[in-house]
Amino acid sequence: MQDVRERVEAIPDPELPVIGLGDLGVVGSVAPGTDGVLEVEITPTYLGCPALPAITSAVREVLTACGHPDGRVRQVLSPPWTTDRITPEGRRKLAANGIAPPVSPAPEGPVPVELGGVPCPHCGSRATRPHSPFGPSRCQSVLWCTACREPFPHLTAL
Repeated sequence: MQDVRERVEAIPDPELPVIGLGDLGVVGSVAPGTDGVLEVEITPTYLGCPALPAITSAVREVLTACGHPDGRVRQVLSPPWTTDRITPEGRRKLAANGIAPPVSPAPEGPVPVELGGVPCPHCGSRATRPHSPFGPSRCQSVLWCTACREPFPHLTAL
């Protein structure tokens, strides 16, 4: 089962191919179900994610390649996915490819107010501002860096 988990976690996200499903934090349990058939749990980044059919198909291909052609992919909606699930390596990969990851995991309790914007993945400046709520995919928005004058996608915190 460890081989299946590693291969599933390495599948690139269809909308963010610079990051694997494991680093994105969408892979849950990889274990036999009550009937003994291997199940892979996937938590979509949000309801209605258009990448979900492609992810499910890629996971089924891994299950078949690993000798589990009857394996199942199960969508788990609770607890819901949040950007807190993105691993530090995943955050590094996003930033290295010009996508600003969420600044930090969601705090417990009251939300602290920070001065300055999301760090620009190009120059590191926090002199950024919203440019468009719509980005390259539904889970991204576009920000603008006033220091280097470059737009960049930002993975929206959920």
